[in-house]
Amino acid sequence: MAGGVLGTFVAGGSAVAASASLESYAPPARRVRLDLNSGWRFHKGDVEGAEGAGFDDNAWSSLSVPHTWNALDGADGGGYYRGVCWYRRRVTVPADLSGKMLFLQFAGVNQVADVWIDGVHVGRHQGGYSRFRFGVTGALEPGRTGVLAVRVTNAHNADIAPLGADYTFQGGIYRNVSLHAVEKLAVRMLDYAGPGVYLRQREVTATSAAVDVRVTLFNNHTTSRSVAVRAVITHANGTVVADRSTAARTLGSGSGTDIVQTLTIANPRRWNGLTDPYLYSAHVEIQDAAADVITDVVTEPLGLRSYSLDAANGFTLNGRRLSLHGVNLHQDRAVTGWAVTDADHEQDFALIKEIGATAVRMAHYQHDQKDYNLADATGVVVWAEIPLVDAITDSAAFTASTQYQLRELIRQNYNHPSIVFWGIGNEQRSDNAPTNTLLAQLAALVRSEDPDRISTYANNLGNDAQVASHADTTAYNKYFGWYGGSFDDVGGWADKLHAASPNRTFALSEFGAGANPDQHALDPSAPSPGGAFHPEEYQALLHEASWKQLAARPFVWGSFVWNMFDFASDGRNEGGRPGINDKGLVTRDRLIRKDAFFWYKANWSPEPTLYITSRRWTSRTEAAAELKVYSSAATVSAVLNGAPLASRSSADHIFKWTGLRLRPGENIVTVTASIGGTTYTDKVTWTLASGAPGEG
Repeated sequence: MAGGVLGTFVAGGSAVAASASLESYAPPARRVRLDLNSGWRFHKGDVEGAEGAGFDDNAWSSLSVPHTWNALDGADGGGYYRGVCWYRRRVTVPADLSGKMLFLQFAGVNQVADVWIDGVHVGRHQGGYSRFRFGVTGALEPGRTGVLAVRVTNAHNADIAPLGADYTFQGGIYRNVSLHAVEKLAVRMLDYAGPGVYLRQREVTATSAAVDVRVTLFNNHTTSRSVAVRAVITHANGTVVADRSTAARTLGSGSGTDIVQTLTIANPRRWNGLTDPYLYSAHVEIQDAAADVITDVVTEPLGLRSYSLDAANGFTLNGRRLSLHGVNLHQDRAVTGWAVTDADHEQDFALIKEIGATAVRMAHYQHDQKDYNLADATGVVVWAEIPLVDAITDSAAFTASTQYQLRELIRQNYNHPSIVFWGIGNEQRSDNAPTNTLLAQLAALVRSEDPDRISTYANNLGNDAQVASHADTTAYNKYFGWYGGSFDDVGGWADKLHAASPNRTFALSEFGAGANPDQHALDPSAPSPGGAFHPEEYQALLHEASWKQLAARPFVWGSFVWNMFDFASDGRNEGGRPGINDKGLVTRDRLIRKDAFFWYKANWSPEPTLYITSRRWTSRTEAAAELKVYSSAATVSAVLNGAPLASRSSADHIFKWTGLRLRPGENIVTVTASIGGTTYTDKVTWTLASGAPGEG
């Protein structure tokens, strides 16, 4: 990491290799966090004087955050409110926090937030997806109650990305709010709201790992302090594997510095994706050397890994090729919209793990820390990106705002081992000079902030567009078989690009099709993307063909289905559901895993899969039918209405029985398969209306 420091000190001091002694370490608690999610008052619309401490908000509605005011109108296809709303809350700071530095933290507010305490403006944050903090030591007094007022607007702002995108820009304080108390000699809290401790992995092999631990300090005392820094790396169980301390040095009042220590871990247990997503912990102690007191402790995750891209063989993790196949992910849910809870995040990642994804593109913006933590723990490789979507404003203000959002993304998420790719933008509609100038600046900023990770960009302007030339690698959004062409075109496109540019590394960042699980057809042709009919069966056919082609081309370093979940896009009205982008493999309420979900599970997951497709097509009006099963088994047996059908064997996880005829009334289909020595069964009932054409 570079930039934003007042001085740098490369530590000497003593190094202790503690692994042989099996010393255990438990970090002392030095910080206090107060949850501020409950007890809010809310008003939709702008109100004069609402920032004042004495303002009467008794008539306002009561709620807790996370909250968005667009959870419903942002997903109904009828337009949604983009404007000002207000939040107010009383905050009582415990008296025992007297003498500490206080910081107010918002994990995410869309899109511009102005914050007051007792009528005094403490700060403004622009950008709807990153964490931000304000120092409020002088504004909140321990032992008394203050009034926190927040004016939020999600109105279009030409100075802030995104200017436009195919999703609803939901307004609100839609992530957690908290108050943090730290000592005056501490790791910096205001380094773009980053952790202040940054772990750079210099070299990671099976026998050794070297880690630079960069600590960003600040002395808020009115006098100088003698400060020492200790860095300790532990196993998950607390056993110390590396321990190093600096000699004491003087840090002047009101000043800061960076201290870098290099720690070496012998025979490291590496973070190895889904196979073994092992996490060490890196602890940093700040010590007031003269007083012999630990004043601050910060703990960050440390997953040791190495990675690379190769134009012929794709992605490598820890020296072994890893197929990066996965999904795109939006932060959205039915009923609650962007107000996603920790339990919601956990359910999403349980489904991502179930499908067997090895990678997730967290589109199209910085996600909540919970998502990145879950990715670290699950072992999926992450593409994280900023919300530079569709278009730019050719202005100094827009450029500065976009660069700021990229710095926030990198600083706040620098230590997550799951993150390998920093995305600098998505689907710019113009290949003009201002757009390319900005993308070049962003790519350079990634190299400055984090020279070890890979910058990338999602392009839809053609293989040779200039916008695709700035990042370290490029990916393409291609919807063959949906927005044109055939779903059989994926392989030919990839082959042509690879042949024309054999040294180019590239991925498929988006592909997919819409599907309404209540709509069905036998062997459907391509539906109209903007039409009212999106049969579930077509989505499955498209993904069957797409994955077969991608799996055979290892030079495509990654492929990301658009999308894991249906999500709100209020400008859409298609597939019989206004306000929804229905390309998800799972419905927006997470209640239905569509057929295509199980196609990927059969291909990607080591868990047993046996699944009858078209299972929701329960009411039939035609006797002609097909039975199709996705399974990880080698052979599947089927029974229709008690009569055995011939067993089927398959090498591609698809088992089909064609030319079936249903009888009037209920038709019971049962399939069985042996997987790993265990017998599995799946069963559906299809009902044919009496008098249906061709009834059996």
